[in-house]
Amino acid sequence: MTPSTPSDPDGDAEPGAPSRWEQNGGPEPSMNGSSSLDFRSRASSDVGDSNGAIPIWLQESSKSFHWRWVPYQLRHCARAVVAWTKGPDPPRMQKIEPLFPSIQDAPVRFIAKYFPRAVHKAGLLALFFFCWLLTFSLVLHHSASAGNIKGYGKPQPIWCGASFWSGGNSCGLNGNRCRPFDNAYQAFRCPANCKSVHVTNPHAVGAQDINYRPFVIGGPVEDSLGRSTPSYIYRADSFICQAAIHAGAVSNQKGGCGVVKLVGEYSNYTSTRRNGISSIAFPASFPKSFTFVANLSSTCIKDLRWPLLAVTVTFTTILSLCTSSSAVFFPVVFTILFFHVGLVSDPPTYTDYASLSSLIIGRFLPAAFVAAAFYRYAIKPQQENITAYVERTILWLGGAWIGSLNNYTFDFIPIQRLTPSDLRAQPGARLALVIIVISLFTIACGQVWYLHLEGRLRRYLAIYATFVTFLIACVILPNLNLRIHHYFLALLLLPGTRVQTRPSLLYQGILVGLFINGTARWGFDSILQTTNELRGPDGPLHSALPDITAIVPTMRNITFEWALPPLKKG
Repeated sequence: MTPSTPSDPDGDAEPGAPSRWEQNGGPEPSMNGSSSLDFRSRASSDVGDSNGAIPIWLQESSKSFHWRWVPYQLRHCARAVVAWTKGPDPPRMQKIEPLFPSIQDAPVRFIAKYFPRAVHKAGLLALFFFCWLLTFSLVLHHSASAGNIKGYGKPQPIWCGASFWSGGNSCGLNGNRCRPFDNAYQAFRCPANCKSVHVTNPHAVGAQDINYRPFVIGGPVEDSLGRSTPSYIYRADSFICQAAIHAGAVSNQKGGCGVVKLVGEYSNYTSTRRNGISSIAFPASFPKSFTFVANLSSTCIKDLRWPLLAVTVTFTTILSLCTSSSAVFFPVVFTILFFHVGLVSDPPTYTDYASLSSLIIGRFLPAAFVAAAFYRYAIKPQQENITAYVERTILWLGGAWIGSLNNYTFDFIPIQRLTPSDLRAQPGARLALVIIVISLFTIACGQVWYLHLEGRLRRYLAIYATFVTFLIACVILPNLNLRIHHYFLALLLLPGTRVQTRPSLLYQGILVGLFINGTARWGFDSILQTTNELRGPDGPLHSALPDITAIVPTMRNITFEWALPPLKKG
């Protein structure tokens, strides 16, 4: 580098002009005994700018006077992070470049060519809705027909957790409210997928505490030599449909019809594993039991949820491939998925379709208002000007189906409720929670990067800071427990999926599906619940147990005494 001279401080003198170094044999001394060249070199090395920049020590004192107690390296790192959150200038907006674009937009171009006017497209959409509704209604009506069992009449639809013995003490003294105990028959019809229903509170069966598993007590009848016979007897509080699956009377995949016979008191209920269900042993007597009648002649209609799934998947796929408007795509798909979940794939526990339809319509209206907010702030920005229609169908629509069918797709995850007691009671729940948290953190890091590229990170950091503050406030409220439902998880995470990338398409579809499943199946249940609400009607009270002493058996009765349990503090 050619050193600059006082007469040419920028070092831009003409090539032939003599320098001051040449005229005077060296640099001129400055007034303080140091050359101006030395001073400028130091300033340049400190701040990286030779045009009169402020030294680093002066910068720090002017910008960080109130933070001078923080180490400089930490302050420097914090400034770098704050500057990084602003994003690049100009922002790098994300847009999916479709693979094989001529193939992906072929259906849209076909419709634009042969149905160019808006009225034509509206007619096509009306025809689409009519065809789906007609097909869906016909198959659903056929599935709702209970059929007939010869000699026993029309079977009564029951839900997967139905039993002949009410929970708690509802059957009263000696079980009088749950009579008759024997000599009675009942034709029934079970829906599909009953094997996945578990008890979610501890149930005492002899010396065992049964929780988070199917509830079937009993199995094959043993002869005098201890060998199993073709007959099956179950305790009355067993889930009827799960016992029917265990005995082979109905199918888990399609449901089915059967006839149950009450056989009264029985003892020594056996434990076996059949058809994917492990029954529970009870080596004592119980006043009410049941078995299943074999060799029935019936016209029972199986559960048609799988044919209906094929119908709905086909129609939503056609819509996704053939429409470029997000204002058409999202509302139609949301509506179809909501009614499919509520009426077919994961319906609430109603036995008649009139009451069920009324309930689902009532839940749909508030869900639609929330979905409108989803569309405005997350889905429309992501779907705007998208041309990768096949990729949208695979990633977004496929993800929406995965989330909507989470009673099948996520059934393998051993987590029912996110409470400390439930996590301790469920085998594998803690490990599953750790894996879920790590996965969510990894996904969040990717979304943070894309929001940074688009220059939106600061705004979304503020949004999620508000969410975190709200959650902390909910956690510290006394006498209430925070419970994260499916729909609430979608509310929290959907805003971060607005960028148009392939991962965001998948994440947003799954979250929309979880919202649909949560609201259609359970409604907008409160996220703040009391301990009694979480415990449920059949959960343990965890009360203190008495210390029984002085047991005196006689020929007629047994007498005993007990000391009062210690009082709980508070």
